[in-house]
Amino acid sequence: MPGEAGHILRLHLFHVLQTLSPHTAELDVGVPARGLHGEAYRGHVFWDELFVLPYLNLHFPEVSRALLHYRHRRLPQACRAAADAGRAGAMYPWQSGSDGREETQTFHLNPRSGRWLPDHSRLQHHVGSAVAYNVWQYCQASGDTDFLHTKGAEMLLQIARFWADTAVLDPDHGRYRIRGVVGPDEYHDGYPGAGRPGIDDNAYTNVTAAWVLDRALELARTLPEPRRRELFERVGLDRAEPELWEDVSRRLLVPFHRGVISQFDGYQELTELDWDGYRARYGDIRRLDRILESEGDSVNRYQVSKQADALMLGYLFAPAELAGLFRRLGYAMDDDIWRATVEYYLPRTSHGSTLSELVHGWVLVRARRAEAWRYCQEALLGDVADVQGGTTGEGIHLGAMGGTLDLVQRGLTGLETREEALWLDPVPLPEPSGLSEYRFAIRYRGHWGVALRVRAGRLWISVPDSEERPIEVRLADRSLTVAPGESHWLPLPSG
Repeated sequence: MPGEAGHILRLHLFHVLQTLSPHTAELDVGVPARGLHGEAYRGHVFWDELFVLPYLNLHFPEVSRALLHYRHRRLPQACRAAADAGRAGAMYPWQSGSDGREETQTFHLNPRSGRWLPDHSRLQHHVGSAVAYNVWQYCQASGDTDFLHTKGAEMLLQIARFWADTAVLDPDHGRYRIRGVVGPDEYHDGYPGAGRPGIDDNAYTNVTAAWVLDRALELARTLPEPRRRELFERVGLDRAEPELWEDVSRRLLVPFHRGVISQFDGYQELTELDWDGYRARYGDIRRLDRILESEGDSVNRYQVSKQADALMLGYLFAPAELAGLFRRLGYAMDDDIWRATVEYYLPRTSHGSTLSELVHGWVLVRARRAEAWRYCQEALLGDVADVQGGTTGEGIHLGAMGGTLDLVQRGLTGLETREEALWLDPVPLPEPSGLSEYRFAIRYRGHWGVALRVRAGRLWISVPDSEERPIEVRLADRSLTVAPGESHWLPLPSG
């Protein structure tokens, strides 16, 4: 496998560009979870652009912009959905149909037991935060302030409105709580024996909601007054609403237990699963939900996750940014807490989604863990080896494919686009990865062909002489300006 990594990455790029390319930029298309390659999920659009757009942002920003226009054209439908649910703002659907309506099934079949079961996955309202995150990241990478100040701002503000209206102040905690949702895990769609679906205070949902509110506030503060006034009038925003956003963004509850982030309130009270016993009996236990239901049991009773949930925070946010988010919420977050959180959830995840290994590989690479490559390898092999046991025949997994490309592009280099600079924090290549060297070129804020190369403990960066403006580059221990026509070799950290 190690020698095949480059070939598989090229195959993934081929599939991504088959579905999304400059040829589709003028069309009304979204990011279908299975691309255009199979009947699975009926062509619905989930949150997979969260894993695909980071690659496109730095290579085909015009495609990213078109995909965000797709979401903006469906903003009125998202606002109607929120209103129908008694909420303000925009509630984007978990499974979006062609016109933006919610098409998530209300029942699903367990093929192992033959029973039809209630499906509450439409409660994954975190999809709205993913849309907002994609808007912000695209604008940071491209410098497209026109989109940010118009259509992007409309989406950001309406999604922020939804979260501010959904969060309820609990006087016993002195904090705002978001109840009755489903997190990225998907296994836990309710409490054992509860009469209502959903769980409370999913850490990923609450932290990303706080991030959306903070970004909306930042945007409202920095917009020129004429544009701010026009935007507020267009979305019908009361000038008092940002005061609530400020309060909610600082006082959303994030549960902890035993020194780690709790996936949701009450997670620590669930039963531990006999993982070795189930592996001995069934071998492949990726879909523990189906196995347990076929036994007359429920995955809701156990500390079991289908895929990365709380650890998704480490996928979206670099360590310093994540620590800042928690600090804003009034919680401590340092390397020890995050490391303990990673260690806690690794053995409690069954990886029932192709996105799970991708996120775990990303998080472990950034934590400089030697075993990261095992998860990266699983992500690479997801469709090539059909590791989910027959699902590839129903269509490739576009999010996982785009995510593996981004794992090399941003995960290994620590590349971020923020504060008018290109941030880099490369890590040593995981062993035994077979990636003794990698290189690629990106488009950054109008610059074409900014080249990056990593090999033998060094990073090379070059800006073509066709450009007029220098690029600000920031690393963990230094900052430099790379002028057009210049290139630099920089040493990588040893740890």
